[in-house]
Amino acid sequence: MNTKSAELRQSKRLALSFFGGAAALFVLSLFLPQNWWTGLLKAFAEAAMVGALADWFAVAALFRHIPIPFVSRHTEIIPANKHRIADNLGAFVHEKFLDTDSIVRLIQRHDPAQKVADWLTHPENTRQLGRYLVRTAGWALDFIEDAAVQNFVRRAVHGMIQAVDLSKTAGTILESVTRDGRHQELLDEGIVQLAKLLANEETQAVIAHGIVDWLREEYAFMEKMLPSELIGRKGADLTVKLAAGILKRVSEDPQHPLRQRFDAFTADFIARLQDDPAFLEKGEDIKRYLIGDETLNGYLGSLWGDLKAWIKADLEKEDSVLRRRLEATGAWVGRTLAEDPLLRASLNENLELAARGAAPEFAGFLTRHIADTVKNWDSREMSEQVELNIGKDLQYIRINGTVVGGLIGVVLYLLSALPMLLR
Repeated sequence: MNTKSAELRQSKRLALSFFGGAAALFVLSLFLPQNWWTGLLKAFAEAAMVGALADWFAVAALFRHIPIPFVSRHTEIIPANKHRIADNLGAFVHEKFLDTDSIVRLIQRHDPAQKVADWLTHPENTRQLGRYLVRTAGWALDFIEDAAVQNFVRRAVHGMIQAVDLSKTAGTILESVTRDGRHQELLDEGIVQLAKLLANEETQAVIAHGIVDWLREEYAFMEKMLPSELIGRKGADLTVKLAAGILKRVSEDPQHPLRQRFDAFTADFIARLQDDPAFLEKGEDIKRYLIGDETLNGYLGSLWGDLKAWIKADLEKEDSVLRRRLEATGAWVGRTLAEDPLLRASLNENLELAARGAAPEFAGFLTRHIADTVKNWDSREMSEQVELNIGKDLQYIRINGTVVGGLIGVVLYLLSALPMLLR
């Protein structure tokens, strides 16, 4: 700003010096012996001063009020016409730079998809992109309000819990996993595990001890007379053999009644999950419990903090995982675009379609923004800014006016003296 002000003052002094030179020649011509040559000099000086003053008025009238009768209302042109200038400036930008066809031709001329591909295929560019995105992510993490994110996560999870019908969902899941008799595989696995449990010595010892305890509770007098420990061991062996036999028959017989009862129980349980009001209400009770559970809500509250801490710690590392992933993604996008001309053509075509759709609205918004911004400027400040930026060039109009006016004065003087020269 200071440089422009200095240049403007210097150009004004230069224009004024030309006017001063013409005025000095005029004064000098008054004191010289009056002859044809001094008349020529005087004509040049007079016309040069007139040209300088006229162009000074023309330039000055653009920016400030000049109190000259009859013509003063045509001065201060820029401040007085600020609103019209604003509208015309907005319309000019809209018509010459932001019309839809111009933007589409710009896309077609520069092939943005190819330029993106060329840029991303250079490793240094992808590294630069990764560093930039990492810095942006770090800034965004510091900018985000933690409490707001925590509340958002909590509300989102609560909303998902509320939206889920737990009872019907569980019924649907069970119906899916039991289709084609797949639940029988679960029964088979249960039989295998139960058989292993019964074959375990510790399990048999527990059964034997349970038989002894039963005898002591139900037949205390007889238990004292009988070998209860032996009865317990034999009873445990008998129980295990009977149970193992039953399990073996169920395992070997696909049509065993126990399997049929298991089928019936599964079908009835699925139906109750989906339709029984008691089960539906139990699902609602579970949802209310989950939403009000302090442990779950505490975990949800700390989830964002833990994730944020991890991301920030990773971003600060030299070998940041996120940065490597971003760089790898950028390189992959570049290679894919470079190797697939159809993809590039499709992207450019979609960009053109987006431009055709968005350009009118964007152009209208930007045009209004330019016009409204200029209208809101202070008239005096606007005039000063315009003069500061183009006033230096306008001063050369004054200089040219001085020189051209002087030359015109010479021509007119010669024309007036032509009859005398021809005699």
